[in-house]
Amino acid sequence: MRYDDDDELSQNVEDRRSRRGGGGLFPFPMGRGRGRGGGGFRIPVGRRGGRGGGFSIITLLIIGAVMWMMGLNPFSLLTGGGGSGAGIPQFPQTPNFERQAQRDNGTFRLPTNADRAPKSADAKKLFMQRVLRDTERVWTKIFKTLGRRYQEPKLVLFTGATRSACGVGQAAMGPFYCPADGTIYIDLSFYDELERRFRAPGDFAQAYVVAHEVGHHVQNLFGIIPRVQQMKSRMSKREANRLQVKMELQADCLAGLWARLAHQAENRLEPGDIEEGLRAASAVGDDMIQRQTTGRVVPEAFTHGSAEQRVRWFRRGLESGKLQACDTFNASKL
Repeated sequence: MRYDDDDELSQNVEDRRSRRGGGGLFPFPMGRGRGRGGGGFRIPVGRRGGRGGGFSIITLLIIGAVMWMMGLNPFSLLTGGGGSGAGIPQFPQTPNFERQAQRDNGTFRLPTNADRAPKSADAKKLFMQRVLRDTERVWTKIFKTLGRRYQEPKLVLFTGATRSACGVGQAAMGPFYCPADGTIYIDLSFYDELERRFRAPGDFAQAYVVAHEVGHHVQNLFGIIPRVQQMKSRMSKREANRLQVKMELQADCLAGLWARLAHQAENRLEPGDIEEGLRAASAVGDDMIQRQTTGRVVPEAFTHGSAEQRVRWFRRGLESGKLQACDTFNASKL
């Protein structure tokens, strides 16, 4: 992505990498279970035993016992939304915004060559600040066309574990969004895992992760996350998983929408960026992760969507330039 020293940095980034967190409620990546988590990337990080991922059995038993005592469903750690979109808040119409997004007459030409991601932790932090600032600009503009004020999320960088309003966030869960405090949590080691283990390198792959989590923040501001959590509490496990998939694919679509508008406004995309984003979206598909961590694919346990679905909805947001195009809850096909 095209950033230089003159580009603005978000002031909503907190660096906690020099301290460790602990204790409290276990957060649910992607809003699973009855916890207060909003969404994230369900990738086992930093574990390479066995077939390559996840927690140890002892760790799972300890976590499960703590969750059980707190009235939470420990099986949500192992799985993670069918159901119709009835009752899910919809994005309002944005005619002025759509006209602006279509200034190129529907043609959005994508570059094609590869690019490299920032390597050092400090470079990654600066990159996170610039990406987050871009999301702030884009979503502030979108919300303004709706007559609303965009409330900027915070981004916390941490190492190992940290406290959040949703409980203790751990690196092994991957990045996640907590709706209770409107904050995104990322351990930067996740990007090393994304590059080495899941073969999804590049600066735009990193930006996609941030944009996806910001997409969950947008869902929270529109009332989508609270409504989905409420509906899931009355559903079977399989139905709740299907509803959760719709919420995750919508966040992917919103990430694609952001990429398009950021490029239109600031000429951000370089050759290879889109390929990096699509590669990352594919790498974090439920089928890809299940195949690598367990050696088999269980579609009814999907909570984020398949690799093909995640790529398709990211591309839909990217190519449509329309907020309403991201209505996964009423889509005839995911």
